[in-house]
Amino acid sequence: MVMLKNKPLISVVIPVFNEEPTVGNVIERTKKAIETTGLPYEILVVDDCSTDNSRRVSLTSKVKVLSLKEHMGKGCALRLGFKEAKGDIIVTMDSDGSHNPEELPKLLEPILKDEADFIIGSRFLNKENVFQKRVNKFGAQLLNFLVRILTRQSSSDSQSGYRAFKSSLLKKVNLKSNGYEIESEMLIKAIKRGFRTKEIPVKFEQRTYGKSKLDPLKDGAKIFASAIAAFIGD
Repeated sequence: MVMLKNKPLISVVIPVFNEEPTVGNVIERTKKAIETTGLPYEILVVDDCSTDNSRRVSLTSKVKVLSLKEHMGKGCALRLGFKEAKGDIIVTMDSDGSHNPEELPKLLEPILKDEADFIIGSRFLNKENVFQKRVNKFGAQLLNFLVRILTRQSSSDSQSGYRAFKSSLLKKVNLKSNGYEIESEMLIKAIKRGFRTKEIPVKFEQRTYGKSKLDPLKDGAKIFASAIAAFIGD
């Protein structure tokens, strides 16, 4: 296997907002998944000013915990995590249990083989995936269509939060998003700057606990506007 380095450091960034019931389990499973690769790693949990015990649970898991002073959104949490991450490869995943940490090595493999720079775990490539709400599925597919039109590249899941990429990407991509729109912004700007992208199928559950914080209409509009801005801007 061709490696980027002998043993590249992996940074896993996990944004959290009121996920007390699930975040501890996600962290522990993530540790075990990375340890199967034999690669050095760090896990950074970024607490977006949770009002429950998410931060306390994360601290007891003995990982690096960063905290925003006020609730600012997923994009802000991820950007803080990216700023503090020391890894050669960065992985992002959600803290609600919808992503399967055991699939993390599968996301890393194409980068470790230097086949791609940016990997997206696609919910739509896995036929077992089921969105609980039709409006969520329709909105995701509409955004995928927009990204395909803008970038002229195939995209089955531009909004997936489960992804891995070379940290060098962050030096050439100026991320500005505060909310959920950060996913499409990052993808469009990465493609514009010539980074090699690839999708792999991942398992997905809508949520394993509680209600989604994403508002299909309000956040969907922000994502749409951000995608256009990412395409025409810097």
